[in-house]
Amino acid sequence: MFSHIDMDGNAKIVDISNKNISKRFAQATGKIKVSDETIELIKSNKNKKGDIFTVAKIAGIMAAKKTDALIPLCHQIKIDDIDIKFKINKPLNFIKVDSTIKCFEKTGAEMEALTATSLCLLTIYDMCKAVDKEMEIFDVYLTKKIGGKSDFNKKY
Repeated sequence: MFSHIDMDGNAKIVDISNKNISKRFAQATGKIKVSDETIELIKSNKNKKGDIFTVAKIAGIMAAKKTDALIPLCHQIKIDDIDIKFKINKPLNFIKVDSTIKCFEKTGAEMEALTATSLCLLTIYDMCKAVDKEMEIFDVYLTKKIGGKSDFNKKY
């Protein structure tokens, strides 16, 4: 049975009142395919809208901090650290985003990591759409989770 559904099939928030606070870690990744021109604009910091990675990082941080307001039934957590990294893959024309969230909480930070990654990618898309009409966001997924009942580490 899904944890967000009661015995009658109604949506509900998961009761975490009896859970212990523990160290939590979650990491998510995602990619955006862009043109050669877009990569060069980003690398040279000549995009008309400004520094793409700085703005995307701020968007990702803000999104992670507001995940509970964006996703129904998601618990509010106090985030202790957010790390967002960008990597340009020039041969395959994509940018990879990795978001890591750390906290001490009763529930995990998976949704915050996924939200941060997604908003970074959407921000890159928004800031580059004037010069690149064929961008594609892909491969957004959780790569690692530590803490709680089970750990998870996706091999990719």
